[in-house]
Amino acid sequence: MSISKTRTHIIDIARQLFAKSGLDNTTMNDIAIASGKGRRTLYTYFKNKEEVYYAVIESELERLTERMDEVAEMMISPQEKIIELIYCHLSQIKETVIRNGNLRAEFFRNIWMVEKVRKNFDEEEMAIFRRVYREGRAIGEFDIDDIDLVADITHYCIKGLEVPYIRGRLGHGITPENSKPIVTKVVYGALGKILMPKP
Repeated sequence: MSISKTRTHIIDIARQLFAKSGLDNTTMNDIAIASGKGRRTLYTYFKNKEEVYYAVIESELERLTERMDEVAEMMISPQEKIIELIYCHLSQIKETVIRNGNLRAEFFRNIWMVEKVRKNFDEEEMAIFRRVYREGRAIGEFDIDDIDLVADITHYCIKGLEVPYIRGRLGHGITPENSKPIVTKVVYGALGKILMPKP
């Protein structure tokens, strides 16, 4: 097994163990046994359990980045892409947290630990927003002077919605379908020179 495949295998096994038992109740020995690798091999790739945990979060965020890249490349208008990117971010973060069982508690308890790991994802997401905003400005859909600033603000606004969205405290009983017209008005109103999409 190649170095990258071995590392990926260890990360996937660790994610499953963390999801089932939580970070505190999983040891490096547990990960070594479950992955079928010796402790020496495990320590070749990771200094400690926290490094494994960081790698698990990074791999989950890489999945989200790939999905957002797919949305940015869709054959729809830049206006529609922005809305789809917002919902992609929120739904994928929620799905990731829920899919990882006991890691859900870790996500909320160790939010600053998660923050250190997600720096690369944050930068990549802002780059995706910049790309779509430039595309929209070039064809006259957006009236934006400072694309970098607007992309940063968009990213941090969405980031601020993550916890209430995951916990179901954002718009009780409102489905994504019902909320999209509201989100569309907020987003498009802020961006200026908006041609509202046809229903």
